[in-house]
Amino acid sequence: MAVTTRDEGPRFARDLYRGTAYYYDRYRPPYPEAMTGWLIERAEVSGHGRLLDLACGTGQLTFPLRRWFAEAWAVDREPDMVEAVRAKAAAQAAGIVRAIVADAETLDAEPDYFELAVIGNAFHRLERDRVADRLFRWLRPGGSLALCWSLGPQAGDGAWQCALADLLGRWQRTLGAEHRVPANWDESRRLRPDQQVLSAAGFTGTERQEFTVEHQWSLPELAGFVRSTSFLPDSVLGGQGAAFDADLAASLGPLADGGAFRQAVSFACELARKPLAD
Repeated sequence: MAVTTRDEGPRFARDLYRGTAYYYDRYRPPYPEAMTGWLIERAEVSGHGRLLDLACGTGQLTFPLRRWFAEAWAVDREPDMVEAVRAKAAAQAAGIVRAIVADAETLDAEPDYFELAVIGNAFHRLERDRVADRLFRWLRPGGSLALCWSLGPQAGDGAWQCALADLLGRWQRTLGAEHRVPANWDESRRLRPDQQVLSAAGFTGTERQEFTVEHQWSLPELAGFVRSTSFLPDSVLGGQGAAFDADLAASLGPLADGGAFRQAVSFACELARKPLAD
């Protein structure tokens, strides 16, 4: 009988996103309605189940999905992120949203409790095997898990995107921040893709759908996005923030198209299902 290797991958620092909630909420492009609509349809949600948004950030998936559920848990290890979720829930009178500070690896939930679990741009930072096992237990039979992804503005071969990537790398080196994210962070996923991890946990029927949305960035929006990242947040830029913004304007300004930076933002959703009970 073959033995499945369980590799928890690189360890990410716990405070990578500390202090980024304001920028994360304001400057991250939202998941497209076409994607959330596809997810709800393919997951065949009942309209009265429970949603789990794990490593939720400021609720980029919680809030667009909540109207299809009777209860929604928004869980993140960063108190700043969870406080932002609470504030948004109060502003929107979204009493069904339960905002919780917890790690994905230690969250306490009952078996068969959730109808749908979602993770946005975060599965690679979690202990994948452990979290997949826990999600499988928490989901009700027939429930679904969605891994959602999006690419940042520096991901592309446009002239301004290459200039932005070069700028970010230069500033990471200048500020001694090039090792905030493990250099081998994606190696374990290359050796054992997410689909293999989910299959080992018992999930079946994995399917993937991609979506592309045209987005226009301004220089202030790009500066805000950078401050929402784990590799150059405002806490790392510190007193060099104004100098960074000036360098950003000097490096990218000449490459703008009518004052804007246009990107075809790529989003993806990978959906897996917990089999129905026999």
